[in-house]
Amino acid sequence: MNATATEQLPVVVIGAGPAGLAAAAHLVDRGLEPLVLEAGAQAGAAVREWAHVRLFSTWGEVTDPAAEKLLAPTGWVKPDVATYPTGDDWAEQYLQPLADVLAGRVRLGARVTGVSRVGRDRIVDADRETQPFTVHVSHADGREERILARAVIDASGAWAVPSPAGGDGLSALGERAAADRISYRVPDLKDPATKARYAGKRIAVIGSGASAFTALASLADLAKSDDGAGAHATWILRRGISGSTFGGGTADQLPARGALGLAAKAAVDEGHAEAVTGFRTDAIERDGEQLVLIAEDGRRLAPVDEVIVLTGFRPDLSFLDELRLGLDERLQAPKELAPLIDPNQHSCGTVYPHGVKELSHPEKDVYLVGMKSYGRAPTFLALTGYEQVRSVAAAIAGDHEAAERVELVLPETGVCGGAGLFDQPQTDEATDGGCCAPAPVLIQLGVGSPATSGGC
Repeated sequence: MNATATEQLPVVVIGAGPAGLAAAAHLVDRGLEPLVLEAGAQAGAAVREWAHVRLFSTWGEVTDPAAEKLLAPTGWVKPDVATYPTGDDWAEQYLQPLADVLAGRVRLGARVTGVSRVGRDRIVDADRETQPFTVHVSHADGREERILARAVIDASGAWAVPSPAGGDGLSALGERAAADRISYRVPDLKDPATKARYAGKRIAVIGSGASAFTALASLADLAKSDDGAGAHATWILRRGISGSTFGGGTADQLPARGALGLAAKAAVDEGHAEAVTGFRTDAIERDGEQLVLIAEDGRRLAPVDEVIVLTGFRPDLSFLDELRLGLDERLQAPKELAPLIDPNQHSCGTVYPHGVKELSHPEKDVYLVGMKSYGRAPTFLALTGYEQVRSVAAAIAGDHEAAERVELVLPETGVCGGAGLFDQPQTDEATDGGCCAPAPVLIQLGVGSPATSGGC
């Protein structure tokens, strides 16, 4: 296929979440034709799975300018920019209307199973960059399809692959066998069945990021309620507790993010949770109807009824195996981006805005964006993803000056010496280091406030 014919093909966007739909909006704004392939039955399918969780970013920080421009002629009204949406709000009031405007450019129930170059596996060099991409799709009704594309933007996220409890990155011995008592999601304690599962129980919470904070605060609220009395959490951290463990507190430029960490601290201070530090889970054993967690050093914790594992997420790269990706060997993020987001090196929890330069791969015209671009790294904001797709769309359109321009300033976390806490769930692997934030200050949290109900 010649270059002119290839340029007439759509840009395939994988995933109809915040980054994917924003990418489509920017492509439309550039006069390019996107085709968004979403495995779920609705736009924002992954966001809907944490519908009960309230973000710590406001409405003013979770909508994309190109998307707003596309929505404006429909009469769409942006929610109050100072308020905090839940996952359900984000999906219903922004993502679904945006998908509706894009209409036939979004295909639901379309799971991408493979991406390659037409007639070229990853070994073949000859004429590689002149060939369009071939995207293999499996539809919900069983049909299979192959779609040709001029470029591919993978915004499929990492939600589908939660990290396990094991301290070595693998499942702990016995973890799979105990699956009926283990959850990898922040519990929705407004759901009667979920509430009954945890009410009055002893629960182990493994993780040290925003999702773990949310779970600890929610379980503390449950313990204070009349029908949840007796619920108690054992908070398991792979590292120790330092001044930065609970985030930046009042120094965080996203106030709800800072308050979320302080809510978790309050759960510990008030006795609704106890912290166990330096505990890297090696095995999970059954003890009658309960579970016992065992560390690599042989320590055994008191039996618990339930385990909530919130140790982060990792990208599914299996369907990209025939592409030549340049990924960091540790984070599974693009090599140019990895040094900016590596929790082993990144000392202040604030990632510099970045774009096509940091997101490019040896395979031309393929980009991982949104949470997918961060691999296993913890620090991510919706604003970061919107800046990424703005830059990528400009590059695909040939506007290299706009692609290289930075158009975003991100808020500081108020934390030094550890990874920050952002809108996507954080892993448990951030370094402790030192802390330059002021001492945490307890904030009184109202019912339904961002800190008590959110942070994912």
